[in-house]
Amino acid sequence: MASRCWRWWGWSAWPRTRPPPAGSTPSFRHHLSTQEKTLQICVVGSGPAGFYTAQHLLKQHPQAHVDIYEKQPVPFGLVRFGVAPDHPEVKNVINTFTQTAHSGRCAFWGNVEVGRDVTVPELREAYHAVVLSYGAEDHRALEIPGEELPGVCSARAFVGWYNGLPENRELEPDLSGDTAVILGQGNVALDVARILLTPPEHLERTDITKAALGVLRQSRVKTVWLVGRRGPLQVAFTIKVPRPRKRLTELLLRAATEKPGPEQAARRAPASRAWGLRFFRSPQQVLPSPDGRRAAGVRLAVTRLEGVGEATRAVPTGDMEDLPCGLVLSSVGFKSRPVDPSVPFDSKLGVIPNVEGRVMDVPGLYCSGWVKRGPTGVIATTMTDSFLTGQMLLQDLKAGLLPSGPRPGYAAIQALLSSRGVRPVSFSDWEKLDAEEVARGQGTGKPREKLVDPQEMLRLLGH
Repeated sequence: MASRCWRWWGWSAWPRTRPPPAGSTPSFRHHLSTQEKTLQICVVGSGPAGFYTAQHLLKQHPQAHVDIYEKQPVPFGLVRFGVAPDHPEVKNVINTFTQTAHSGRCAFWGNVEVGRDVTVPELREAYHAVVLSYGAEDHRALEIPGEELPGVCSARAFVGWYNGLPENRELEPDLSGDTAVILGQGNVALDVARILLTPPEHLERTDITKAALGVLRQSRVKTVWLVGRRGPLQVAFTIKVPRPRKRLTELLLRAATEKPGPEQAARRAPASRAWGLRFFRSPQQVLPSPDGRRAAGVRLAVTRLEGVGEATRAVPTGDMEDLPCGLVLSSVGFKSRPVDPSVPFDSKLGVIPNVEGRVMDVPGLYCSGWVKRGPTGVIATTMTDSFLTGQMLLQDLKAGLLPSGPRPGYAAIQALLSSRGVRPVSFSDWEKLDAEEVARGQGTGKPREKLVDPQEMLRLLGH
């Protein structure tokens, strides 16, 4: 996938090698002497991409040592801050990541922001290889008039708010209106709609933050619309339960377009909350309230599809409609940010230019996960993607393309961080914070009460 995307890029220092067949990951178990030096590898980011990359390298190379750096004081990235609180089963993968972190050849160092506290060139000097796995931390803008109005926010920020992402803890979503519009029809849009409409008592025993639960208890939102430019065949959310797509499309189309009959309307009447899909609609403007101080609706262009297959696109028909609401949430995609001036970055696509995980023109530098391929797929997709990057790294090691001789690894970085007043958080430190969160949640029957203030976390650890 990656090589196809980057074919237009110029010369690369990496040979255009094909990935090895399934099950043929280069094995070093029979090629190492006891005198061989430790392979020092650095992974930036402790979400699924980072941990799966580390897991693969540790399994396939018995002399590898992997240090995982994370800007938050706590690990697990998207699993902690992105997975909806009412989907605890998805978070079970944390158990696997914890086993990896407990390996004697793996270390977690939180509270270290690469690009600010330490640079990528400094990491490359200290390690044989560096893997960037820091995910997609930004959202794509709507780029329409009125987007800056109060009452408009990104779905990413809203998710971060109810999941305890420190940078979003002070978000104050206005839920005083009866209608919310979500622009987008992907998995994140569905999660946000579900959280907005779920009775708060059903969230009381999840790990949703205390502050978010309090705001949701006061919410007056009764209706949520999910708006998409294209039709039911092109919806972006993932369907977990197997079902013929044609039949699913028919059901979606019927639900979105048909008016309810008398019996159905009677059943809906007592219902306090409802949601719906609006297909073939493209946002043109966020409409202001009469005083101009906040969002009061969205102007939508009616669209139709042109083209076939991958060339299908939504084009305006010329018709417009206004959809009144008190809250607008944009859910049109995530994108990564550049981490360091020394690392190539495609600002248009929001990814690091790469060939199968090898960063273009920077030998010894790799990437995995969303920063490699864009914000697509589920956790299992990221696992496969990260394993492939690990395979490429080990393939290059075997071919003699990585630096030879010993590298200091964390010892060198620790000295730099210490001189800069940065105090990393270890995995054992995280386990103390984990125990504190669990203890705080026990009083209210929650699995945990998340700590959301990094300074409080560091105070609890005595940092």
